[in-house]
Amino acid sequence: MQTHDAKSGRPDASPGPDEADEAGEAAASAEPDALAAAEARAEDNWNRYLRTAAELENYRKRASRDLENAHRYAHEKFAREMLNVKDSLELGLEAGSNADAQSLLEGKAATLKLMDTAFGRLGITEIDPIGEPFDPELHEAMATRESAAAEPDSVLVVVQKGYRMNDRLLRPARVIVARAAEPAAQ
Repeated sequence: MQTHDAKSGRPDASPGPDEADEAGEAAASAEPDALAAAEARAEDNWNRYLRTAAELENYRKRASRDLENAHRYAHEKFAREMLNVKDSLELGLEAGSNADAQSLLEGKAATLKLMDTAFGRLGITEIDPIGEPFDPELHEAMATRESAAAEPDSVLVVVQKGYRMNDRLLRPARVIVARAAEPAAQ
């Protein structure tokens, strides 16, 4: 008996019982091959995942170790530069008990020069803004003072020098800022 497709009214193209058995046998013989191929792909993907996960974990450990070392040894260069300054100060103290004032001043000047050299190597620069316009990013106003000679809002006196390291402010310069002199009462 032949069936008809309900939509088109044509005879149904469904396989008969003999044709279905042949198709089932072909699919059954192809199934183990496809299953084995799928299992092999799954095994390969699982191994790639495990390798990637292990690589990621190794990267995390390496990055953590590098960061820890960077924190631990961040000041090593600075400390090495300060050793010469410390040595100079110790020599000054040893010589201080039987040295005259002039040689002590020369020793202080030499130590200060060592410190300036070390700062230069580390990228530390002084901010000594006398006569410059007041800049709140670099200066801290301690007071204002009338001045007929200086421009208003310029640095009149540096109370304490400021310092930068490369482009970062370490300490602002503490300054006294000039203000315009008030006219005399008539």
